[in-house]
Amino acid sequence: MTASSDSAPNQIAPVPRISMQAFCETPDVAQVIQQAISDRRMEKAHVKVNMGGAAAAIEAYRAAATPNVIFLESTAKREELFEYLHALAEFCDPGTKVVVAGRMNDIVLYRELMARGVSEYLVMPFAVIDFIRTVSHLYSSAGADPVGKTIAFAGAKGGVGASTLAHNVAWSIPRDHDIQTVLVDLDLGFGTAGLDFNQDPPQGIAEAVFAPDRVDSNLVDRLLSRCGDKLGILAAPATLDRVYDFPETAFDAIVDILRASTPCVVLDVPHMWTAWARRMLIGADEIIIVAAPDLANLRNAKSLVDTVRTARPNDAKPRLVFNLVGMPKRPEIALADFAKAVDLEPAGVVHFDPKLFGTAANNGQMIAEIEPASKANETIAELARLVTGRFEIRKPKKGLLDPLKLLGLSKAS
Repeated sequence: MTASSDSAPNQIAPVPRISMQAFCETPDVAQVIQQAISDRRMEKAHVKVNMGGAAAAIEAYRAAATPNVIFLESTAKREELFEYLHALAEFCDPGTKVVVAGRMNDIVLYRELMARGVSEYLVMPFAVIDFIRTVSHLYSSAGADPVGKTIAFAGAKGGVGASTLAHNVAWSIPRDHDIQTVLVDLDLGFGTAGLDFNQDPPQGIAEAVFAPDRVDSNLVDRLLSRCGDKLGILAAPATLDRVYDFPETAFDAIVDILRASTPCVVLDVPHMWTAWARRMLIGADEIIIVAAPDLANLRNAKSLVDTVRTARPNDAKPRLVFNLVGMPKRPEIALADFAKAVDLEPAGVVHFDPKLFGTAANNGQMIAEIEPASKANETIAELARLVTGRFEIRKPKKGLLDPLKLLGLSKAS
């Protein structure tokens, strides 16, 4: 029995390609379902919203096949509701799932509905995310592993170090939290994951994306370059012998396979605005925007934040990380002003330190391997805790600049 919840959504598996018809009694519930249809997790489902409630559903299916899912809003009393369900059962095809929404928050009613073959009962009022979660759970097999979380890193401008932070956070997650993780380098032409991890895999993500008919879990597993027991890398070829113009859904199958088998998937999204890059960013469970404190970064970060918020109305805000802070001789926008302009509280601040980050890059090592006691590594570790839900950022005591100092006791390039 699902009730309305104001909490942020946990990982919710995308709804598969199903047909669904909703029969509502009130405009409010119909509006909630219409809003849910546009959510990124519902894009494969074909959903039609009708008015008239259970009586309209019974009439509709007297001479028509039932869809994969029927949603019924009913304000009827218990016995009348059971009569409607009994009449509907005469026309339901085998395998059709029925979700009922009502105003009675009663565990006895819930059990009786389950005994009559109802798949789920939603207590009204409910939020958009409650509806999406309910439909998703209808197709999550009992006892299955939780769906993996995808975390996308994107730079507000090229060269701000988003890839470096993505790689270090991806390395920190399995080391510090014992969570199986895969890093996916989506910059096929110029990606640096292979270099940063001192790996030279003969194959990588390109082999999968250029052969979509062959993509399955076995192929993806063979293409992974292993960096210890808990970290795998889908490296980019970083060659220019081919052009990397892909359709919007080119990486969907790869990400779906990884989500089904890996608790944490870190996506290193290149600084470009193609249909597939936008899809990878918008479709992630968590988005980290990395920016340097200058005007171009501010403009681009504002555009990214506005786009993400519009496309993901039921998700948490993206997170903002400042990088390359304190670069000598470069005029900078005050971090407090930058954060205010994009309406995001910074999740971390990384200061300019070319020696530390340059040494790590040239050696093919992570920051923690070069200088584990550094402030940079402290910030990276806190970001890893934050994106995995293992740690909450400490709240400021005296305003915005104090948490920036607290979280940004680090240097990076």
